[in-house]
This record gives sequence, C-alpha cells and structure tokens, in this order.
Amino acid sequence: MPGLADTTVRLLGQEPLAGRLPTAEQLQIAEILDRAGYAYLEVSGGGCFESSVRRGVESPWERIRALKARVKTPLGLALRGRFLVGSRPVDDDFIRRFIASAAENGIDVFRLHDPLNDVSNLREAADAVAKAGGEFEAGLVYSPGRSGETDPLMEQARELPNLGAARVLLHDPTGSLQPHRARELVTGLREVTGLPVGIYCQGSAGNALAAALEAARAGAELIACAVYPIALSLHRVSGEAIAEALTGLDLECDVDVSALWEASDVVDEYIGDEPVTPLAPRIAVRAAQHDLPASLVAALESNLRAQAAAGRLDEAIAELLRIRAEVGFPPLASPIGQVLGSQALLNVLSASRYSVVVDEVRLLVEGRLGRPPAPIDKAVKRAVALTADPESVEDATVPGLQDVRAQAEGLASSEEELLLLGLFGEDAEPLLRTIRGRSSGDEQLTAGGVDQARAERIRELVRIVQETGIGEVTIEESGMRVSVRRTEDRVPLQASPEAPLGTPDEEEPSPMVGSSNGLIRVEAPMVGTFYRAPQPGAPPFVEEGQPVGAGQTLCILEAMKLMNEVKADVDGIVRSILVENAAPVEFGQLLFELEPVVGRPLDAL
Repeated sequence: MPGLADTTVRLLGQEPLAGRLPTAEQLQIAEILDRAGYAYLEVSGGGCFESSVRRGVESPWERIRALKARVKTPLGLALRGRFLVGSRPVDDDFIRRFIASAAENGIDVFRLHDPLNDVSNLREAADAVAKAGGEFEAGLVYSPGRSGETDPLMEQARELPNLGAARVLLHDPTGSLQPHRARELVTGLREVTGLPVGIYCQGSAGNALAAALEAARAGAELIACAVYPIALSLHRVSGEAIAEALTGLDLECDVDVSALWEASDVVDEYIGDEPVTPLAPRIAVRAAQHDLPASLVAALESNLRAQAAAGRLDEAIAELLRIRAEVGFPPLASPIGQVLGSQALLNVLSASRYSVVVDEVRLLVEGRLGRPPAPIDKAVKRAVALTADPESVEDATVPGLQDVRAQAEGLASSEEELLLLGLFGEDAEPLLRTIRGRSSGDEQLTAGGVDQARAERIRELVRIVQETGIGEVTIEESGMRVSVRRTEDRVPLQASPEAPLGTPDEEEPSPMVGSSNGLIRVEAPMVGTFYRAPQPGAPPFVEEGQPVGAGQTLCILEAMKLMNEVKADVDGIVRSILVENAAPVEFGQLLFELEPVVGRPLDAL
C-alpha cells in the first residue's frame, strides 16, 4: 500500500509561488493536510530558503517552527547533499550544524540527494541525521544520459544501506522519466538495496502521473504529490488524482481526498483567478525535446534575452549538452544544472569556450565536488588548469562556521542565523537586519520580568485570539494573571446557506471595503505590528499619491514572528496612510485609503 508525501507547503514557499499566499493561509493549509493521513509533509528545501532570503521578510527557520507548532504529521526537508539549501558546497562541520538546527526547529525527515549522484558525499549528512534523531531518505537523481542509466544508479544505490538510509527515493527533476523506466528502476533499486523505494517526479505531458502509477504497481511505497491547483500549475502529481487512481487499481491509499480538496479551495482563493507565471510553449518544448528541467531552459532564455541574444537559445542548449558530456554527465538537478547553464552562456556569448570558467565548474572538474557518473574530458581539465586563479577558488565554497561568526559583526544572534549568513553571504544581510529590527517586540515581554516560558504562553494566547473568534482569553498561574482581548469585536462575515448565488452575503471577507466618499478602505485583517518597508532603512512599499496595481504589497503586518503581506485588491491611487511605521494595529483598523481607477496606472505596470 503506497503512502503519499505532500510537497504543497514547500512549493508555496518557493518560486514561482513564493509570496502568493499569506503565511497565515499557508499555516491553515498545513493544518488541513495534517489530518489527511500523509506519511509526511515536505515543507522546505533549497528553493524555500533562497526565496525567503531574497524576499527579506521572514526567516525560513521561523516558517518551519510555525508549521511544527500546528501539525502532528512529520515534517520533511529536501537537501542538496554538500550544497544543503544553497549553491555553494560546505564543509562537514557546517553540514552537522545545519542538520542539528533543522532538527531542533522541527524537521523529522531529511530527503538528501547528491547533485552528482555520488552517494559518498551523503555520508556526513547521513551521520548527522542519525545523531539528530531524524529519518534519512536517500535520493538518487534520474537524468537521461549516463546519470540516468540503470547500472550507474544501481552501483550508487548499493552503498545506501551502509549509510543508514530508511528509504531510497528516485528523483526526476527533468520530467523525462517514462513509466516503463520507472518500473525498471523501482524494481532494481528495491532488489539491490533491500530498502523501501519512493518516487518524486514531475512532467507537463502527463508522464508524471503515469510514472508514479507504474512505480506504485512495481512496489513503490512512497509517492510525492501536491494538491490539485499546485500540481496543475507546476506539473506535479496531484494528490487527489493519485489517491483516487491507486484506490481504483486496488492499491489501497489511506489519504483523505476530501481534506485535499479543502486545502485546494484555500489555494484557489489566491491563485485561482490569476495564472502562475506561464511557461512559454517554446520553452516547454525545448525542455522536453532535450530532457532538460524546464526552469533551466527558461533561465537560459531569460539571460539571453537580457543580452539581446534571445535567438541563440538553441545554440545555448546545444552548448549546455556538450558541456554536460565533457564534465562527466552529471545530473541536471539544482544547483548543478544552473552551474552548467552559466558556463554554457559564457561560452556562447564570449565566442570562446572555457576562456572564463565558472568557479563551481572548476571545483567539479578538479574533483572537489565529488565523482560524476562518467570520466571528465582531458581537454577540459587542461583548459581549467590553464585558467586557474588560486585567489578566487575559495570564493566558490562556503567559509567555515567559525569564519562566518568572526565576520558576522552582530548581524547574527543565533547559530541558525549564522548558517544563513554562511550559505547566502551578503544576500542574507537584509533579512537578518529585518529580524534585528523587529526583535524589540519580543524583548518587551521579558523586560518586565516575564521569563521565556511564560512569554511563550502569552504569545500563544495572542495567537488563539488572533486566529479564532474568541473575544478574550484569561489564564492565571503561579500568582500571575494574563488577559488577552480584542479591542473591537466583529462578527465574521459568513455566507447564508439559503442565500442565492451572487448575493452580497456570499462574498468572502476582504481587508478592502468601500467607503461613503468613494475611496477603498484597506483594513487590518489581523492583530499585529504595522511595517511600511520590508526592512529598516529600506524604502516604503508605497507612498501617498502613488499608483498601485492589484496584488501589489502595501505593507507588512507582523504577528508572532510571522510576516504577512497586505496587498491591494484593486488598481488605484494611495490617498492616505493612516498608521505610523512599527505601530501596533488591531483587527479591522483602517490602514490605507485607495482611490480606485478604471484602468491600471501606467506607473504600476
């Protein structure tokens, strides 16, 4: 009987969906999925960490902690071997510290794959997972070419039981795994390892669902999926579809499909009426034709367009495939695919192959990232050696944690923040400054003699009042009485069961409502702290008199360390901002007034 692992929350936290759903709604989705009967919820990975750092609003560690506080289903984290969640390799001590922090924050299941399929690179991480009390699931990357052939994959798989893997996961980032190959590989992996086998696959031509079903028939015990609107947008396996198909094949599946549709409804409220960043057919066709990740082809095209060379996409793809063969046919999972893509762009645009070598390509050719599936071309080795610059090689690897600590200069107040600084360098500094800028709110609780345990109880009270219709909560413990109440009680708008379709009673509550003077009122959807800018010192999201477009961020409301973006629902002009920066606001408090416009202001495009 196959179990299912849900990836919805992870996919909502990374591009192209990052920021589409407020954190509160993502937590609500997690709570719904918690009762669906999943083996685990994969809630984070490299894409989530990168998006969180780039947006500079909320720490990825905070996100994991918030999810752990609300669900009982085990939480999973996807890691890129020695790259962890970044694009640069790290040392063994860094790996141990990162995995220990992840476990402390609430991660139970660690899905680890090495981008080169060199499982010896997973040894230190596997040991760290065991010491942290987590479950180690070993991923093998399927990517057509030498790295997708059966024999090399089986050779690597034989080492996994010795590393303490609880399961082998076949990971297909290119969407090229066909059903017959899925059956062959699942059967072979189970035979050579004696371990349960799972499958993570995707594909825009329907092959993902077909491959998953064939894998289940071959004995796969875990299938990754996502709720329907996410699966539809990102070409993943739909949890609703796979659960019903498995039941139809007499392969029992205990997942509650009704809960999945409920979660889909929450997602639909935010992305149901607007398309996810579309994948141009030309890009999708090239990706399928050459067995490449669609995101990698899209990145190549975007970079070429920026250089006024969009017509050279086919040339860049051909160069990418040539480079892959020259450096040993590594799989094209992130970040190796992006690294080889960067080298391909340099070779094409400079009209000179390997005159400039990407640092990570140099590390790969020099054997410092591990062993690729095939030998590296000797001519490429010579070219890399001739362009060697000893002073720049160190920049391609993450400094040791002690070096990061020495350079932090007060930016990081915990080891988990040091880890972010080490992995993402100066890109992480705005996020850490944002965290420092809003830390005073937590300090206010402890400054009055409230110890940390009681401060957490108080925060939980605020959360109860904020997320329910309760008007007031009071607790009394050890001579200390604490009450948390709403300053203004409002009855939530609910649709009347008898109301006909299209009546005002059926409209969803919105932070934006009309007013008698024709302006649109933007009200606080929750209790929190109002921030006009993404971080201290940064320009405000909007100013009075500024045109804004529907979906544009107006401000951030911080509640319980969760950063929730308030966005405009209509095109308009900001006529008034009624709250000071960093001021506390109540539920329903007026934040902005917008003057609606018929067409989208040109400045907002």
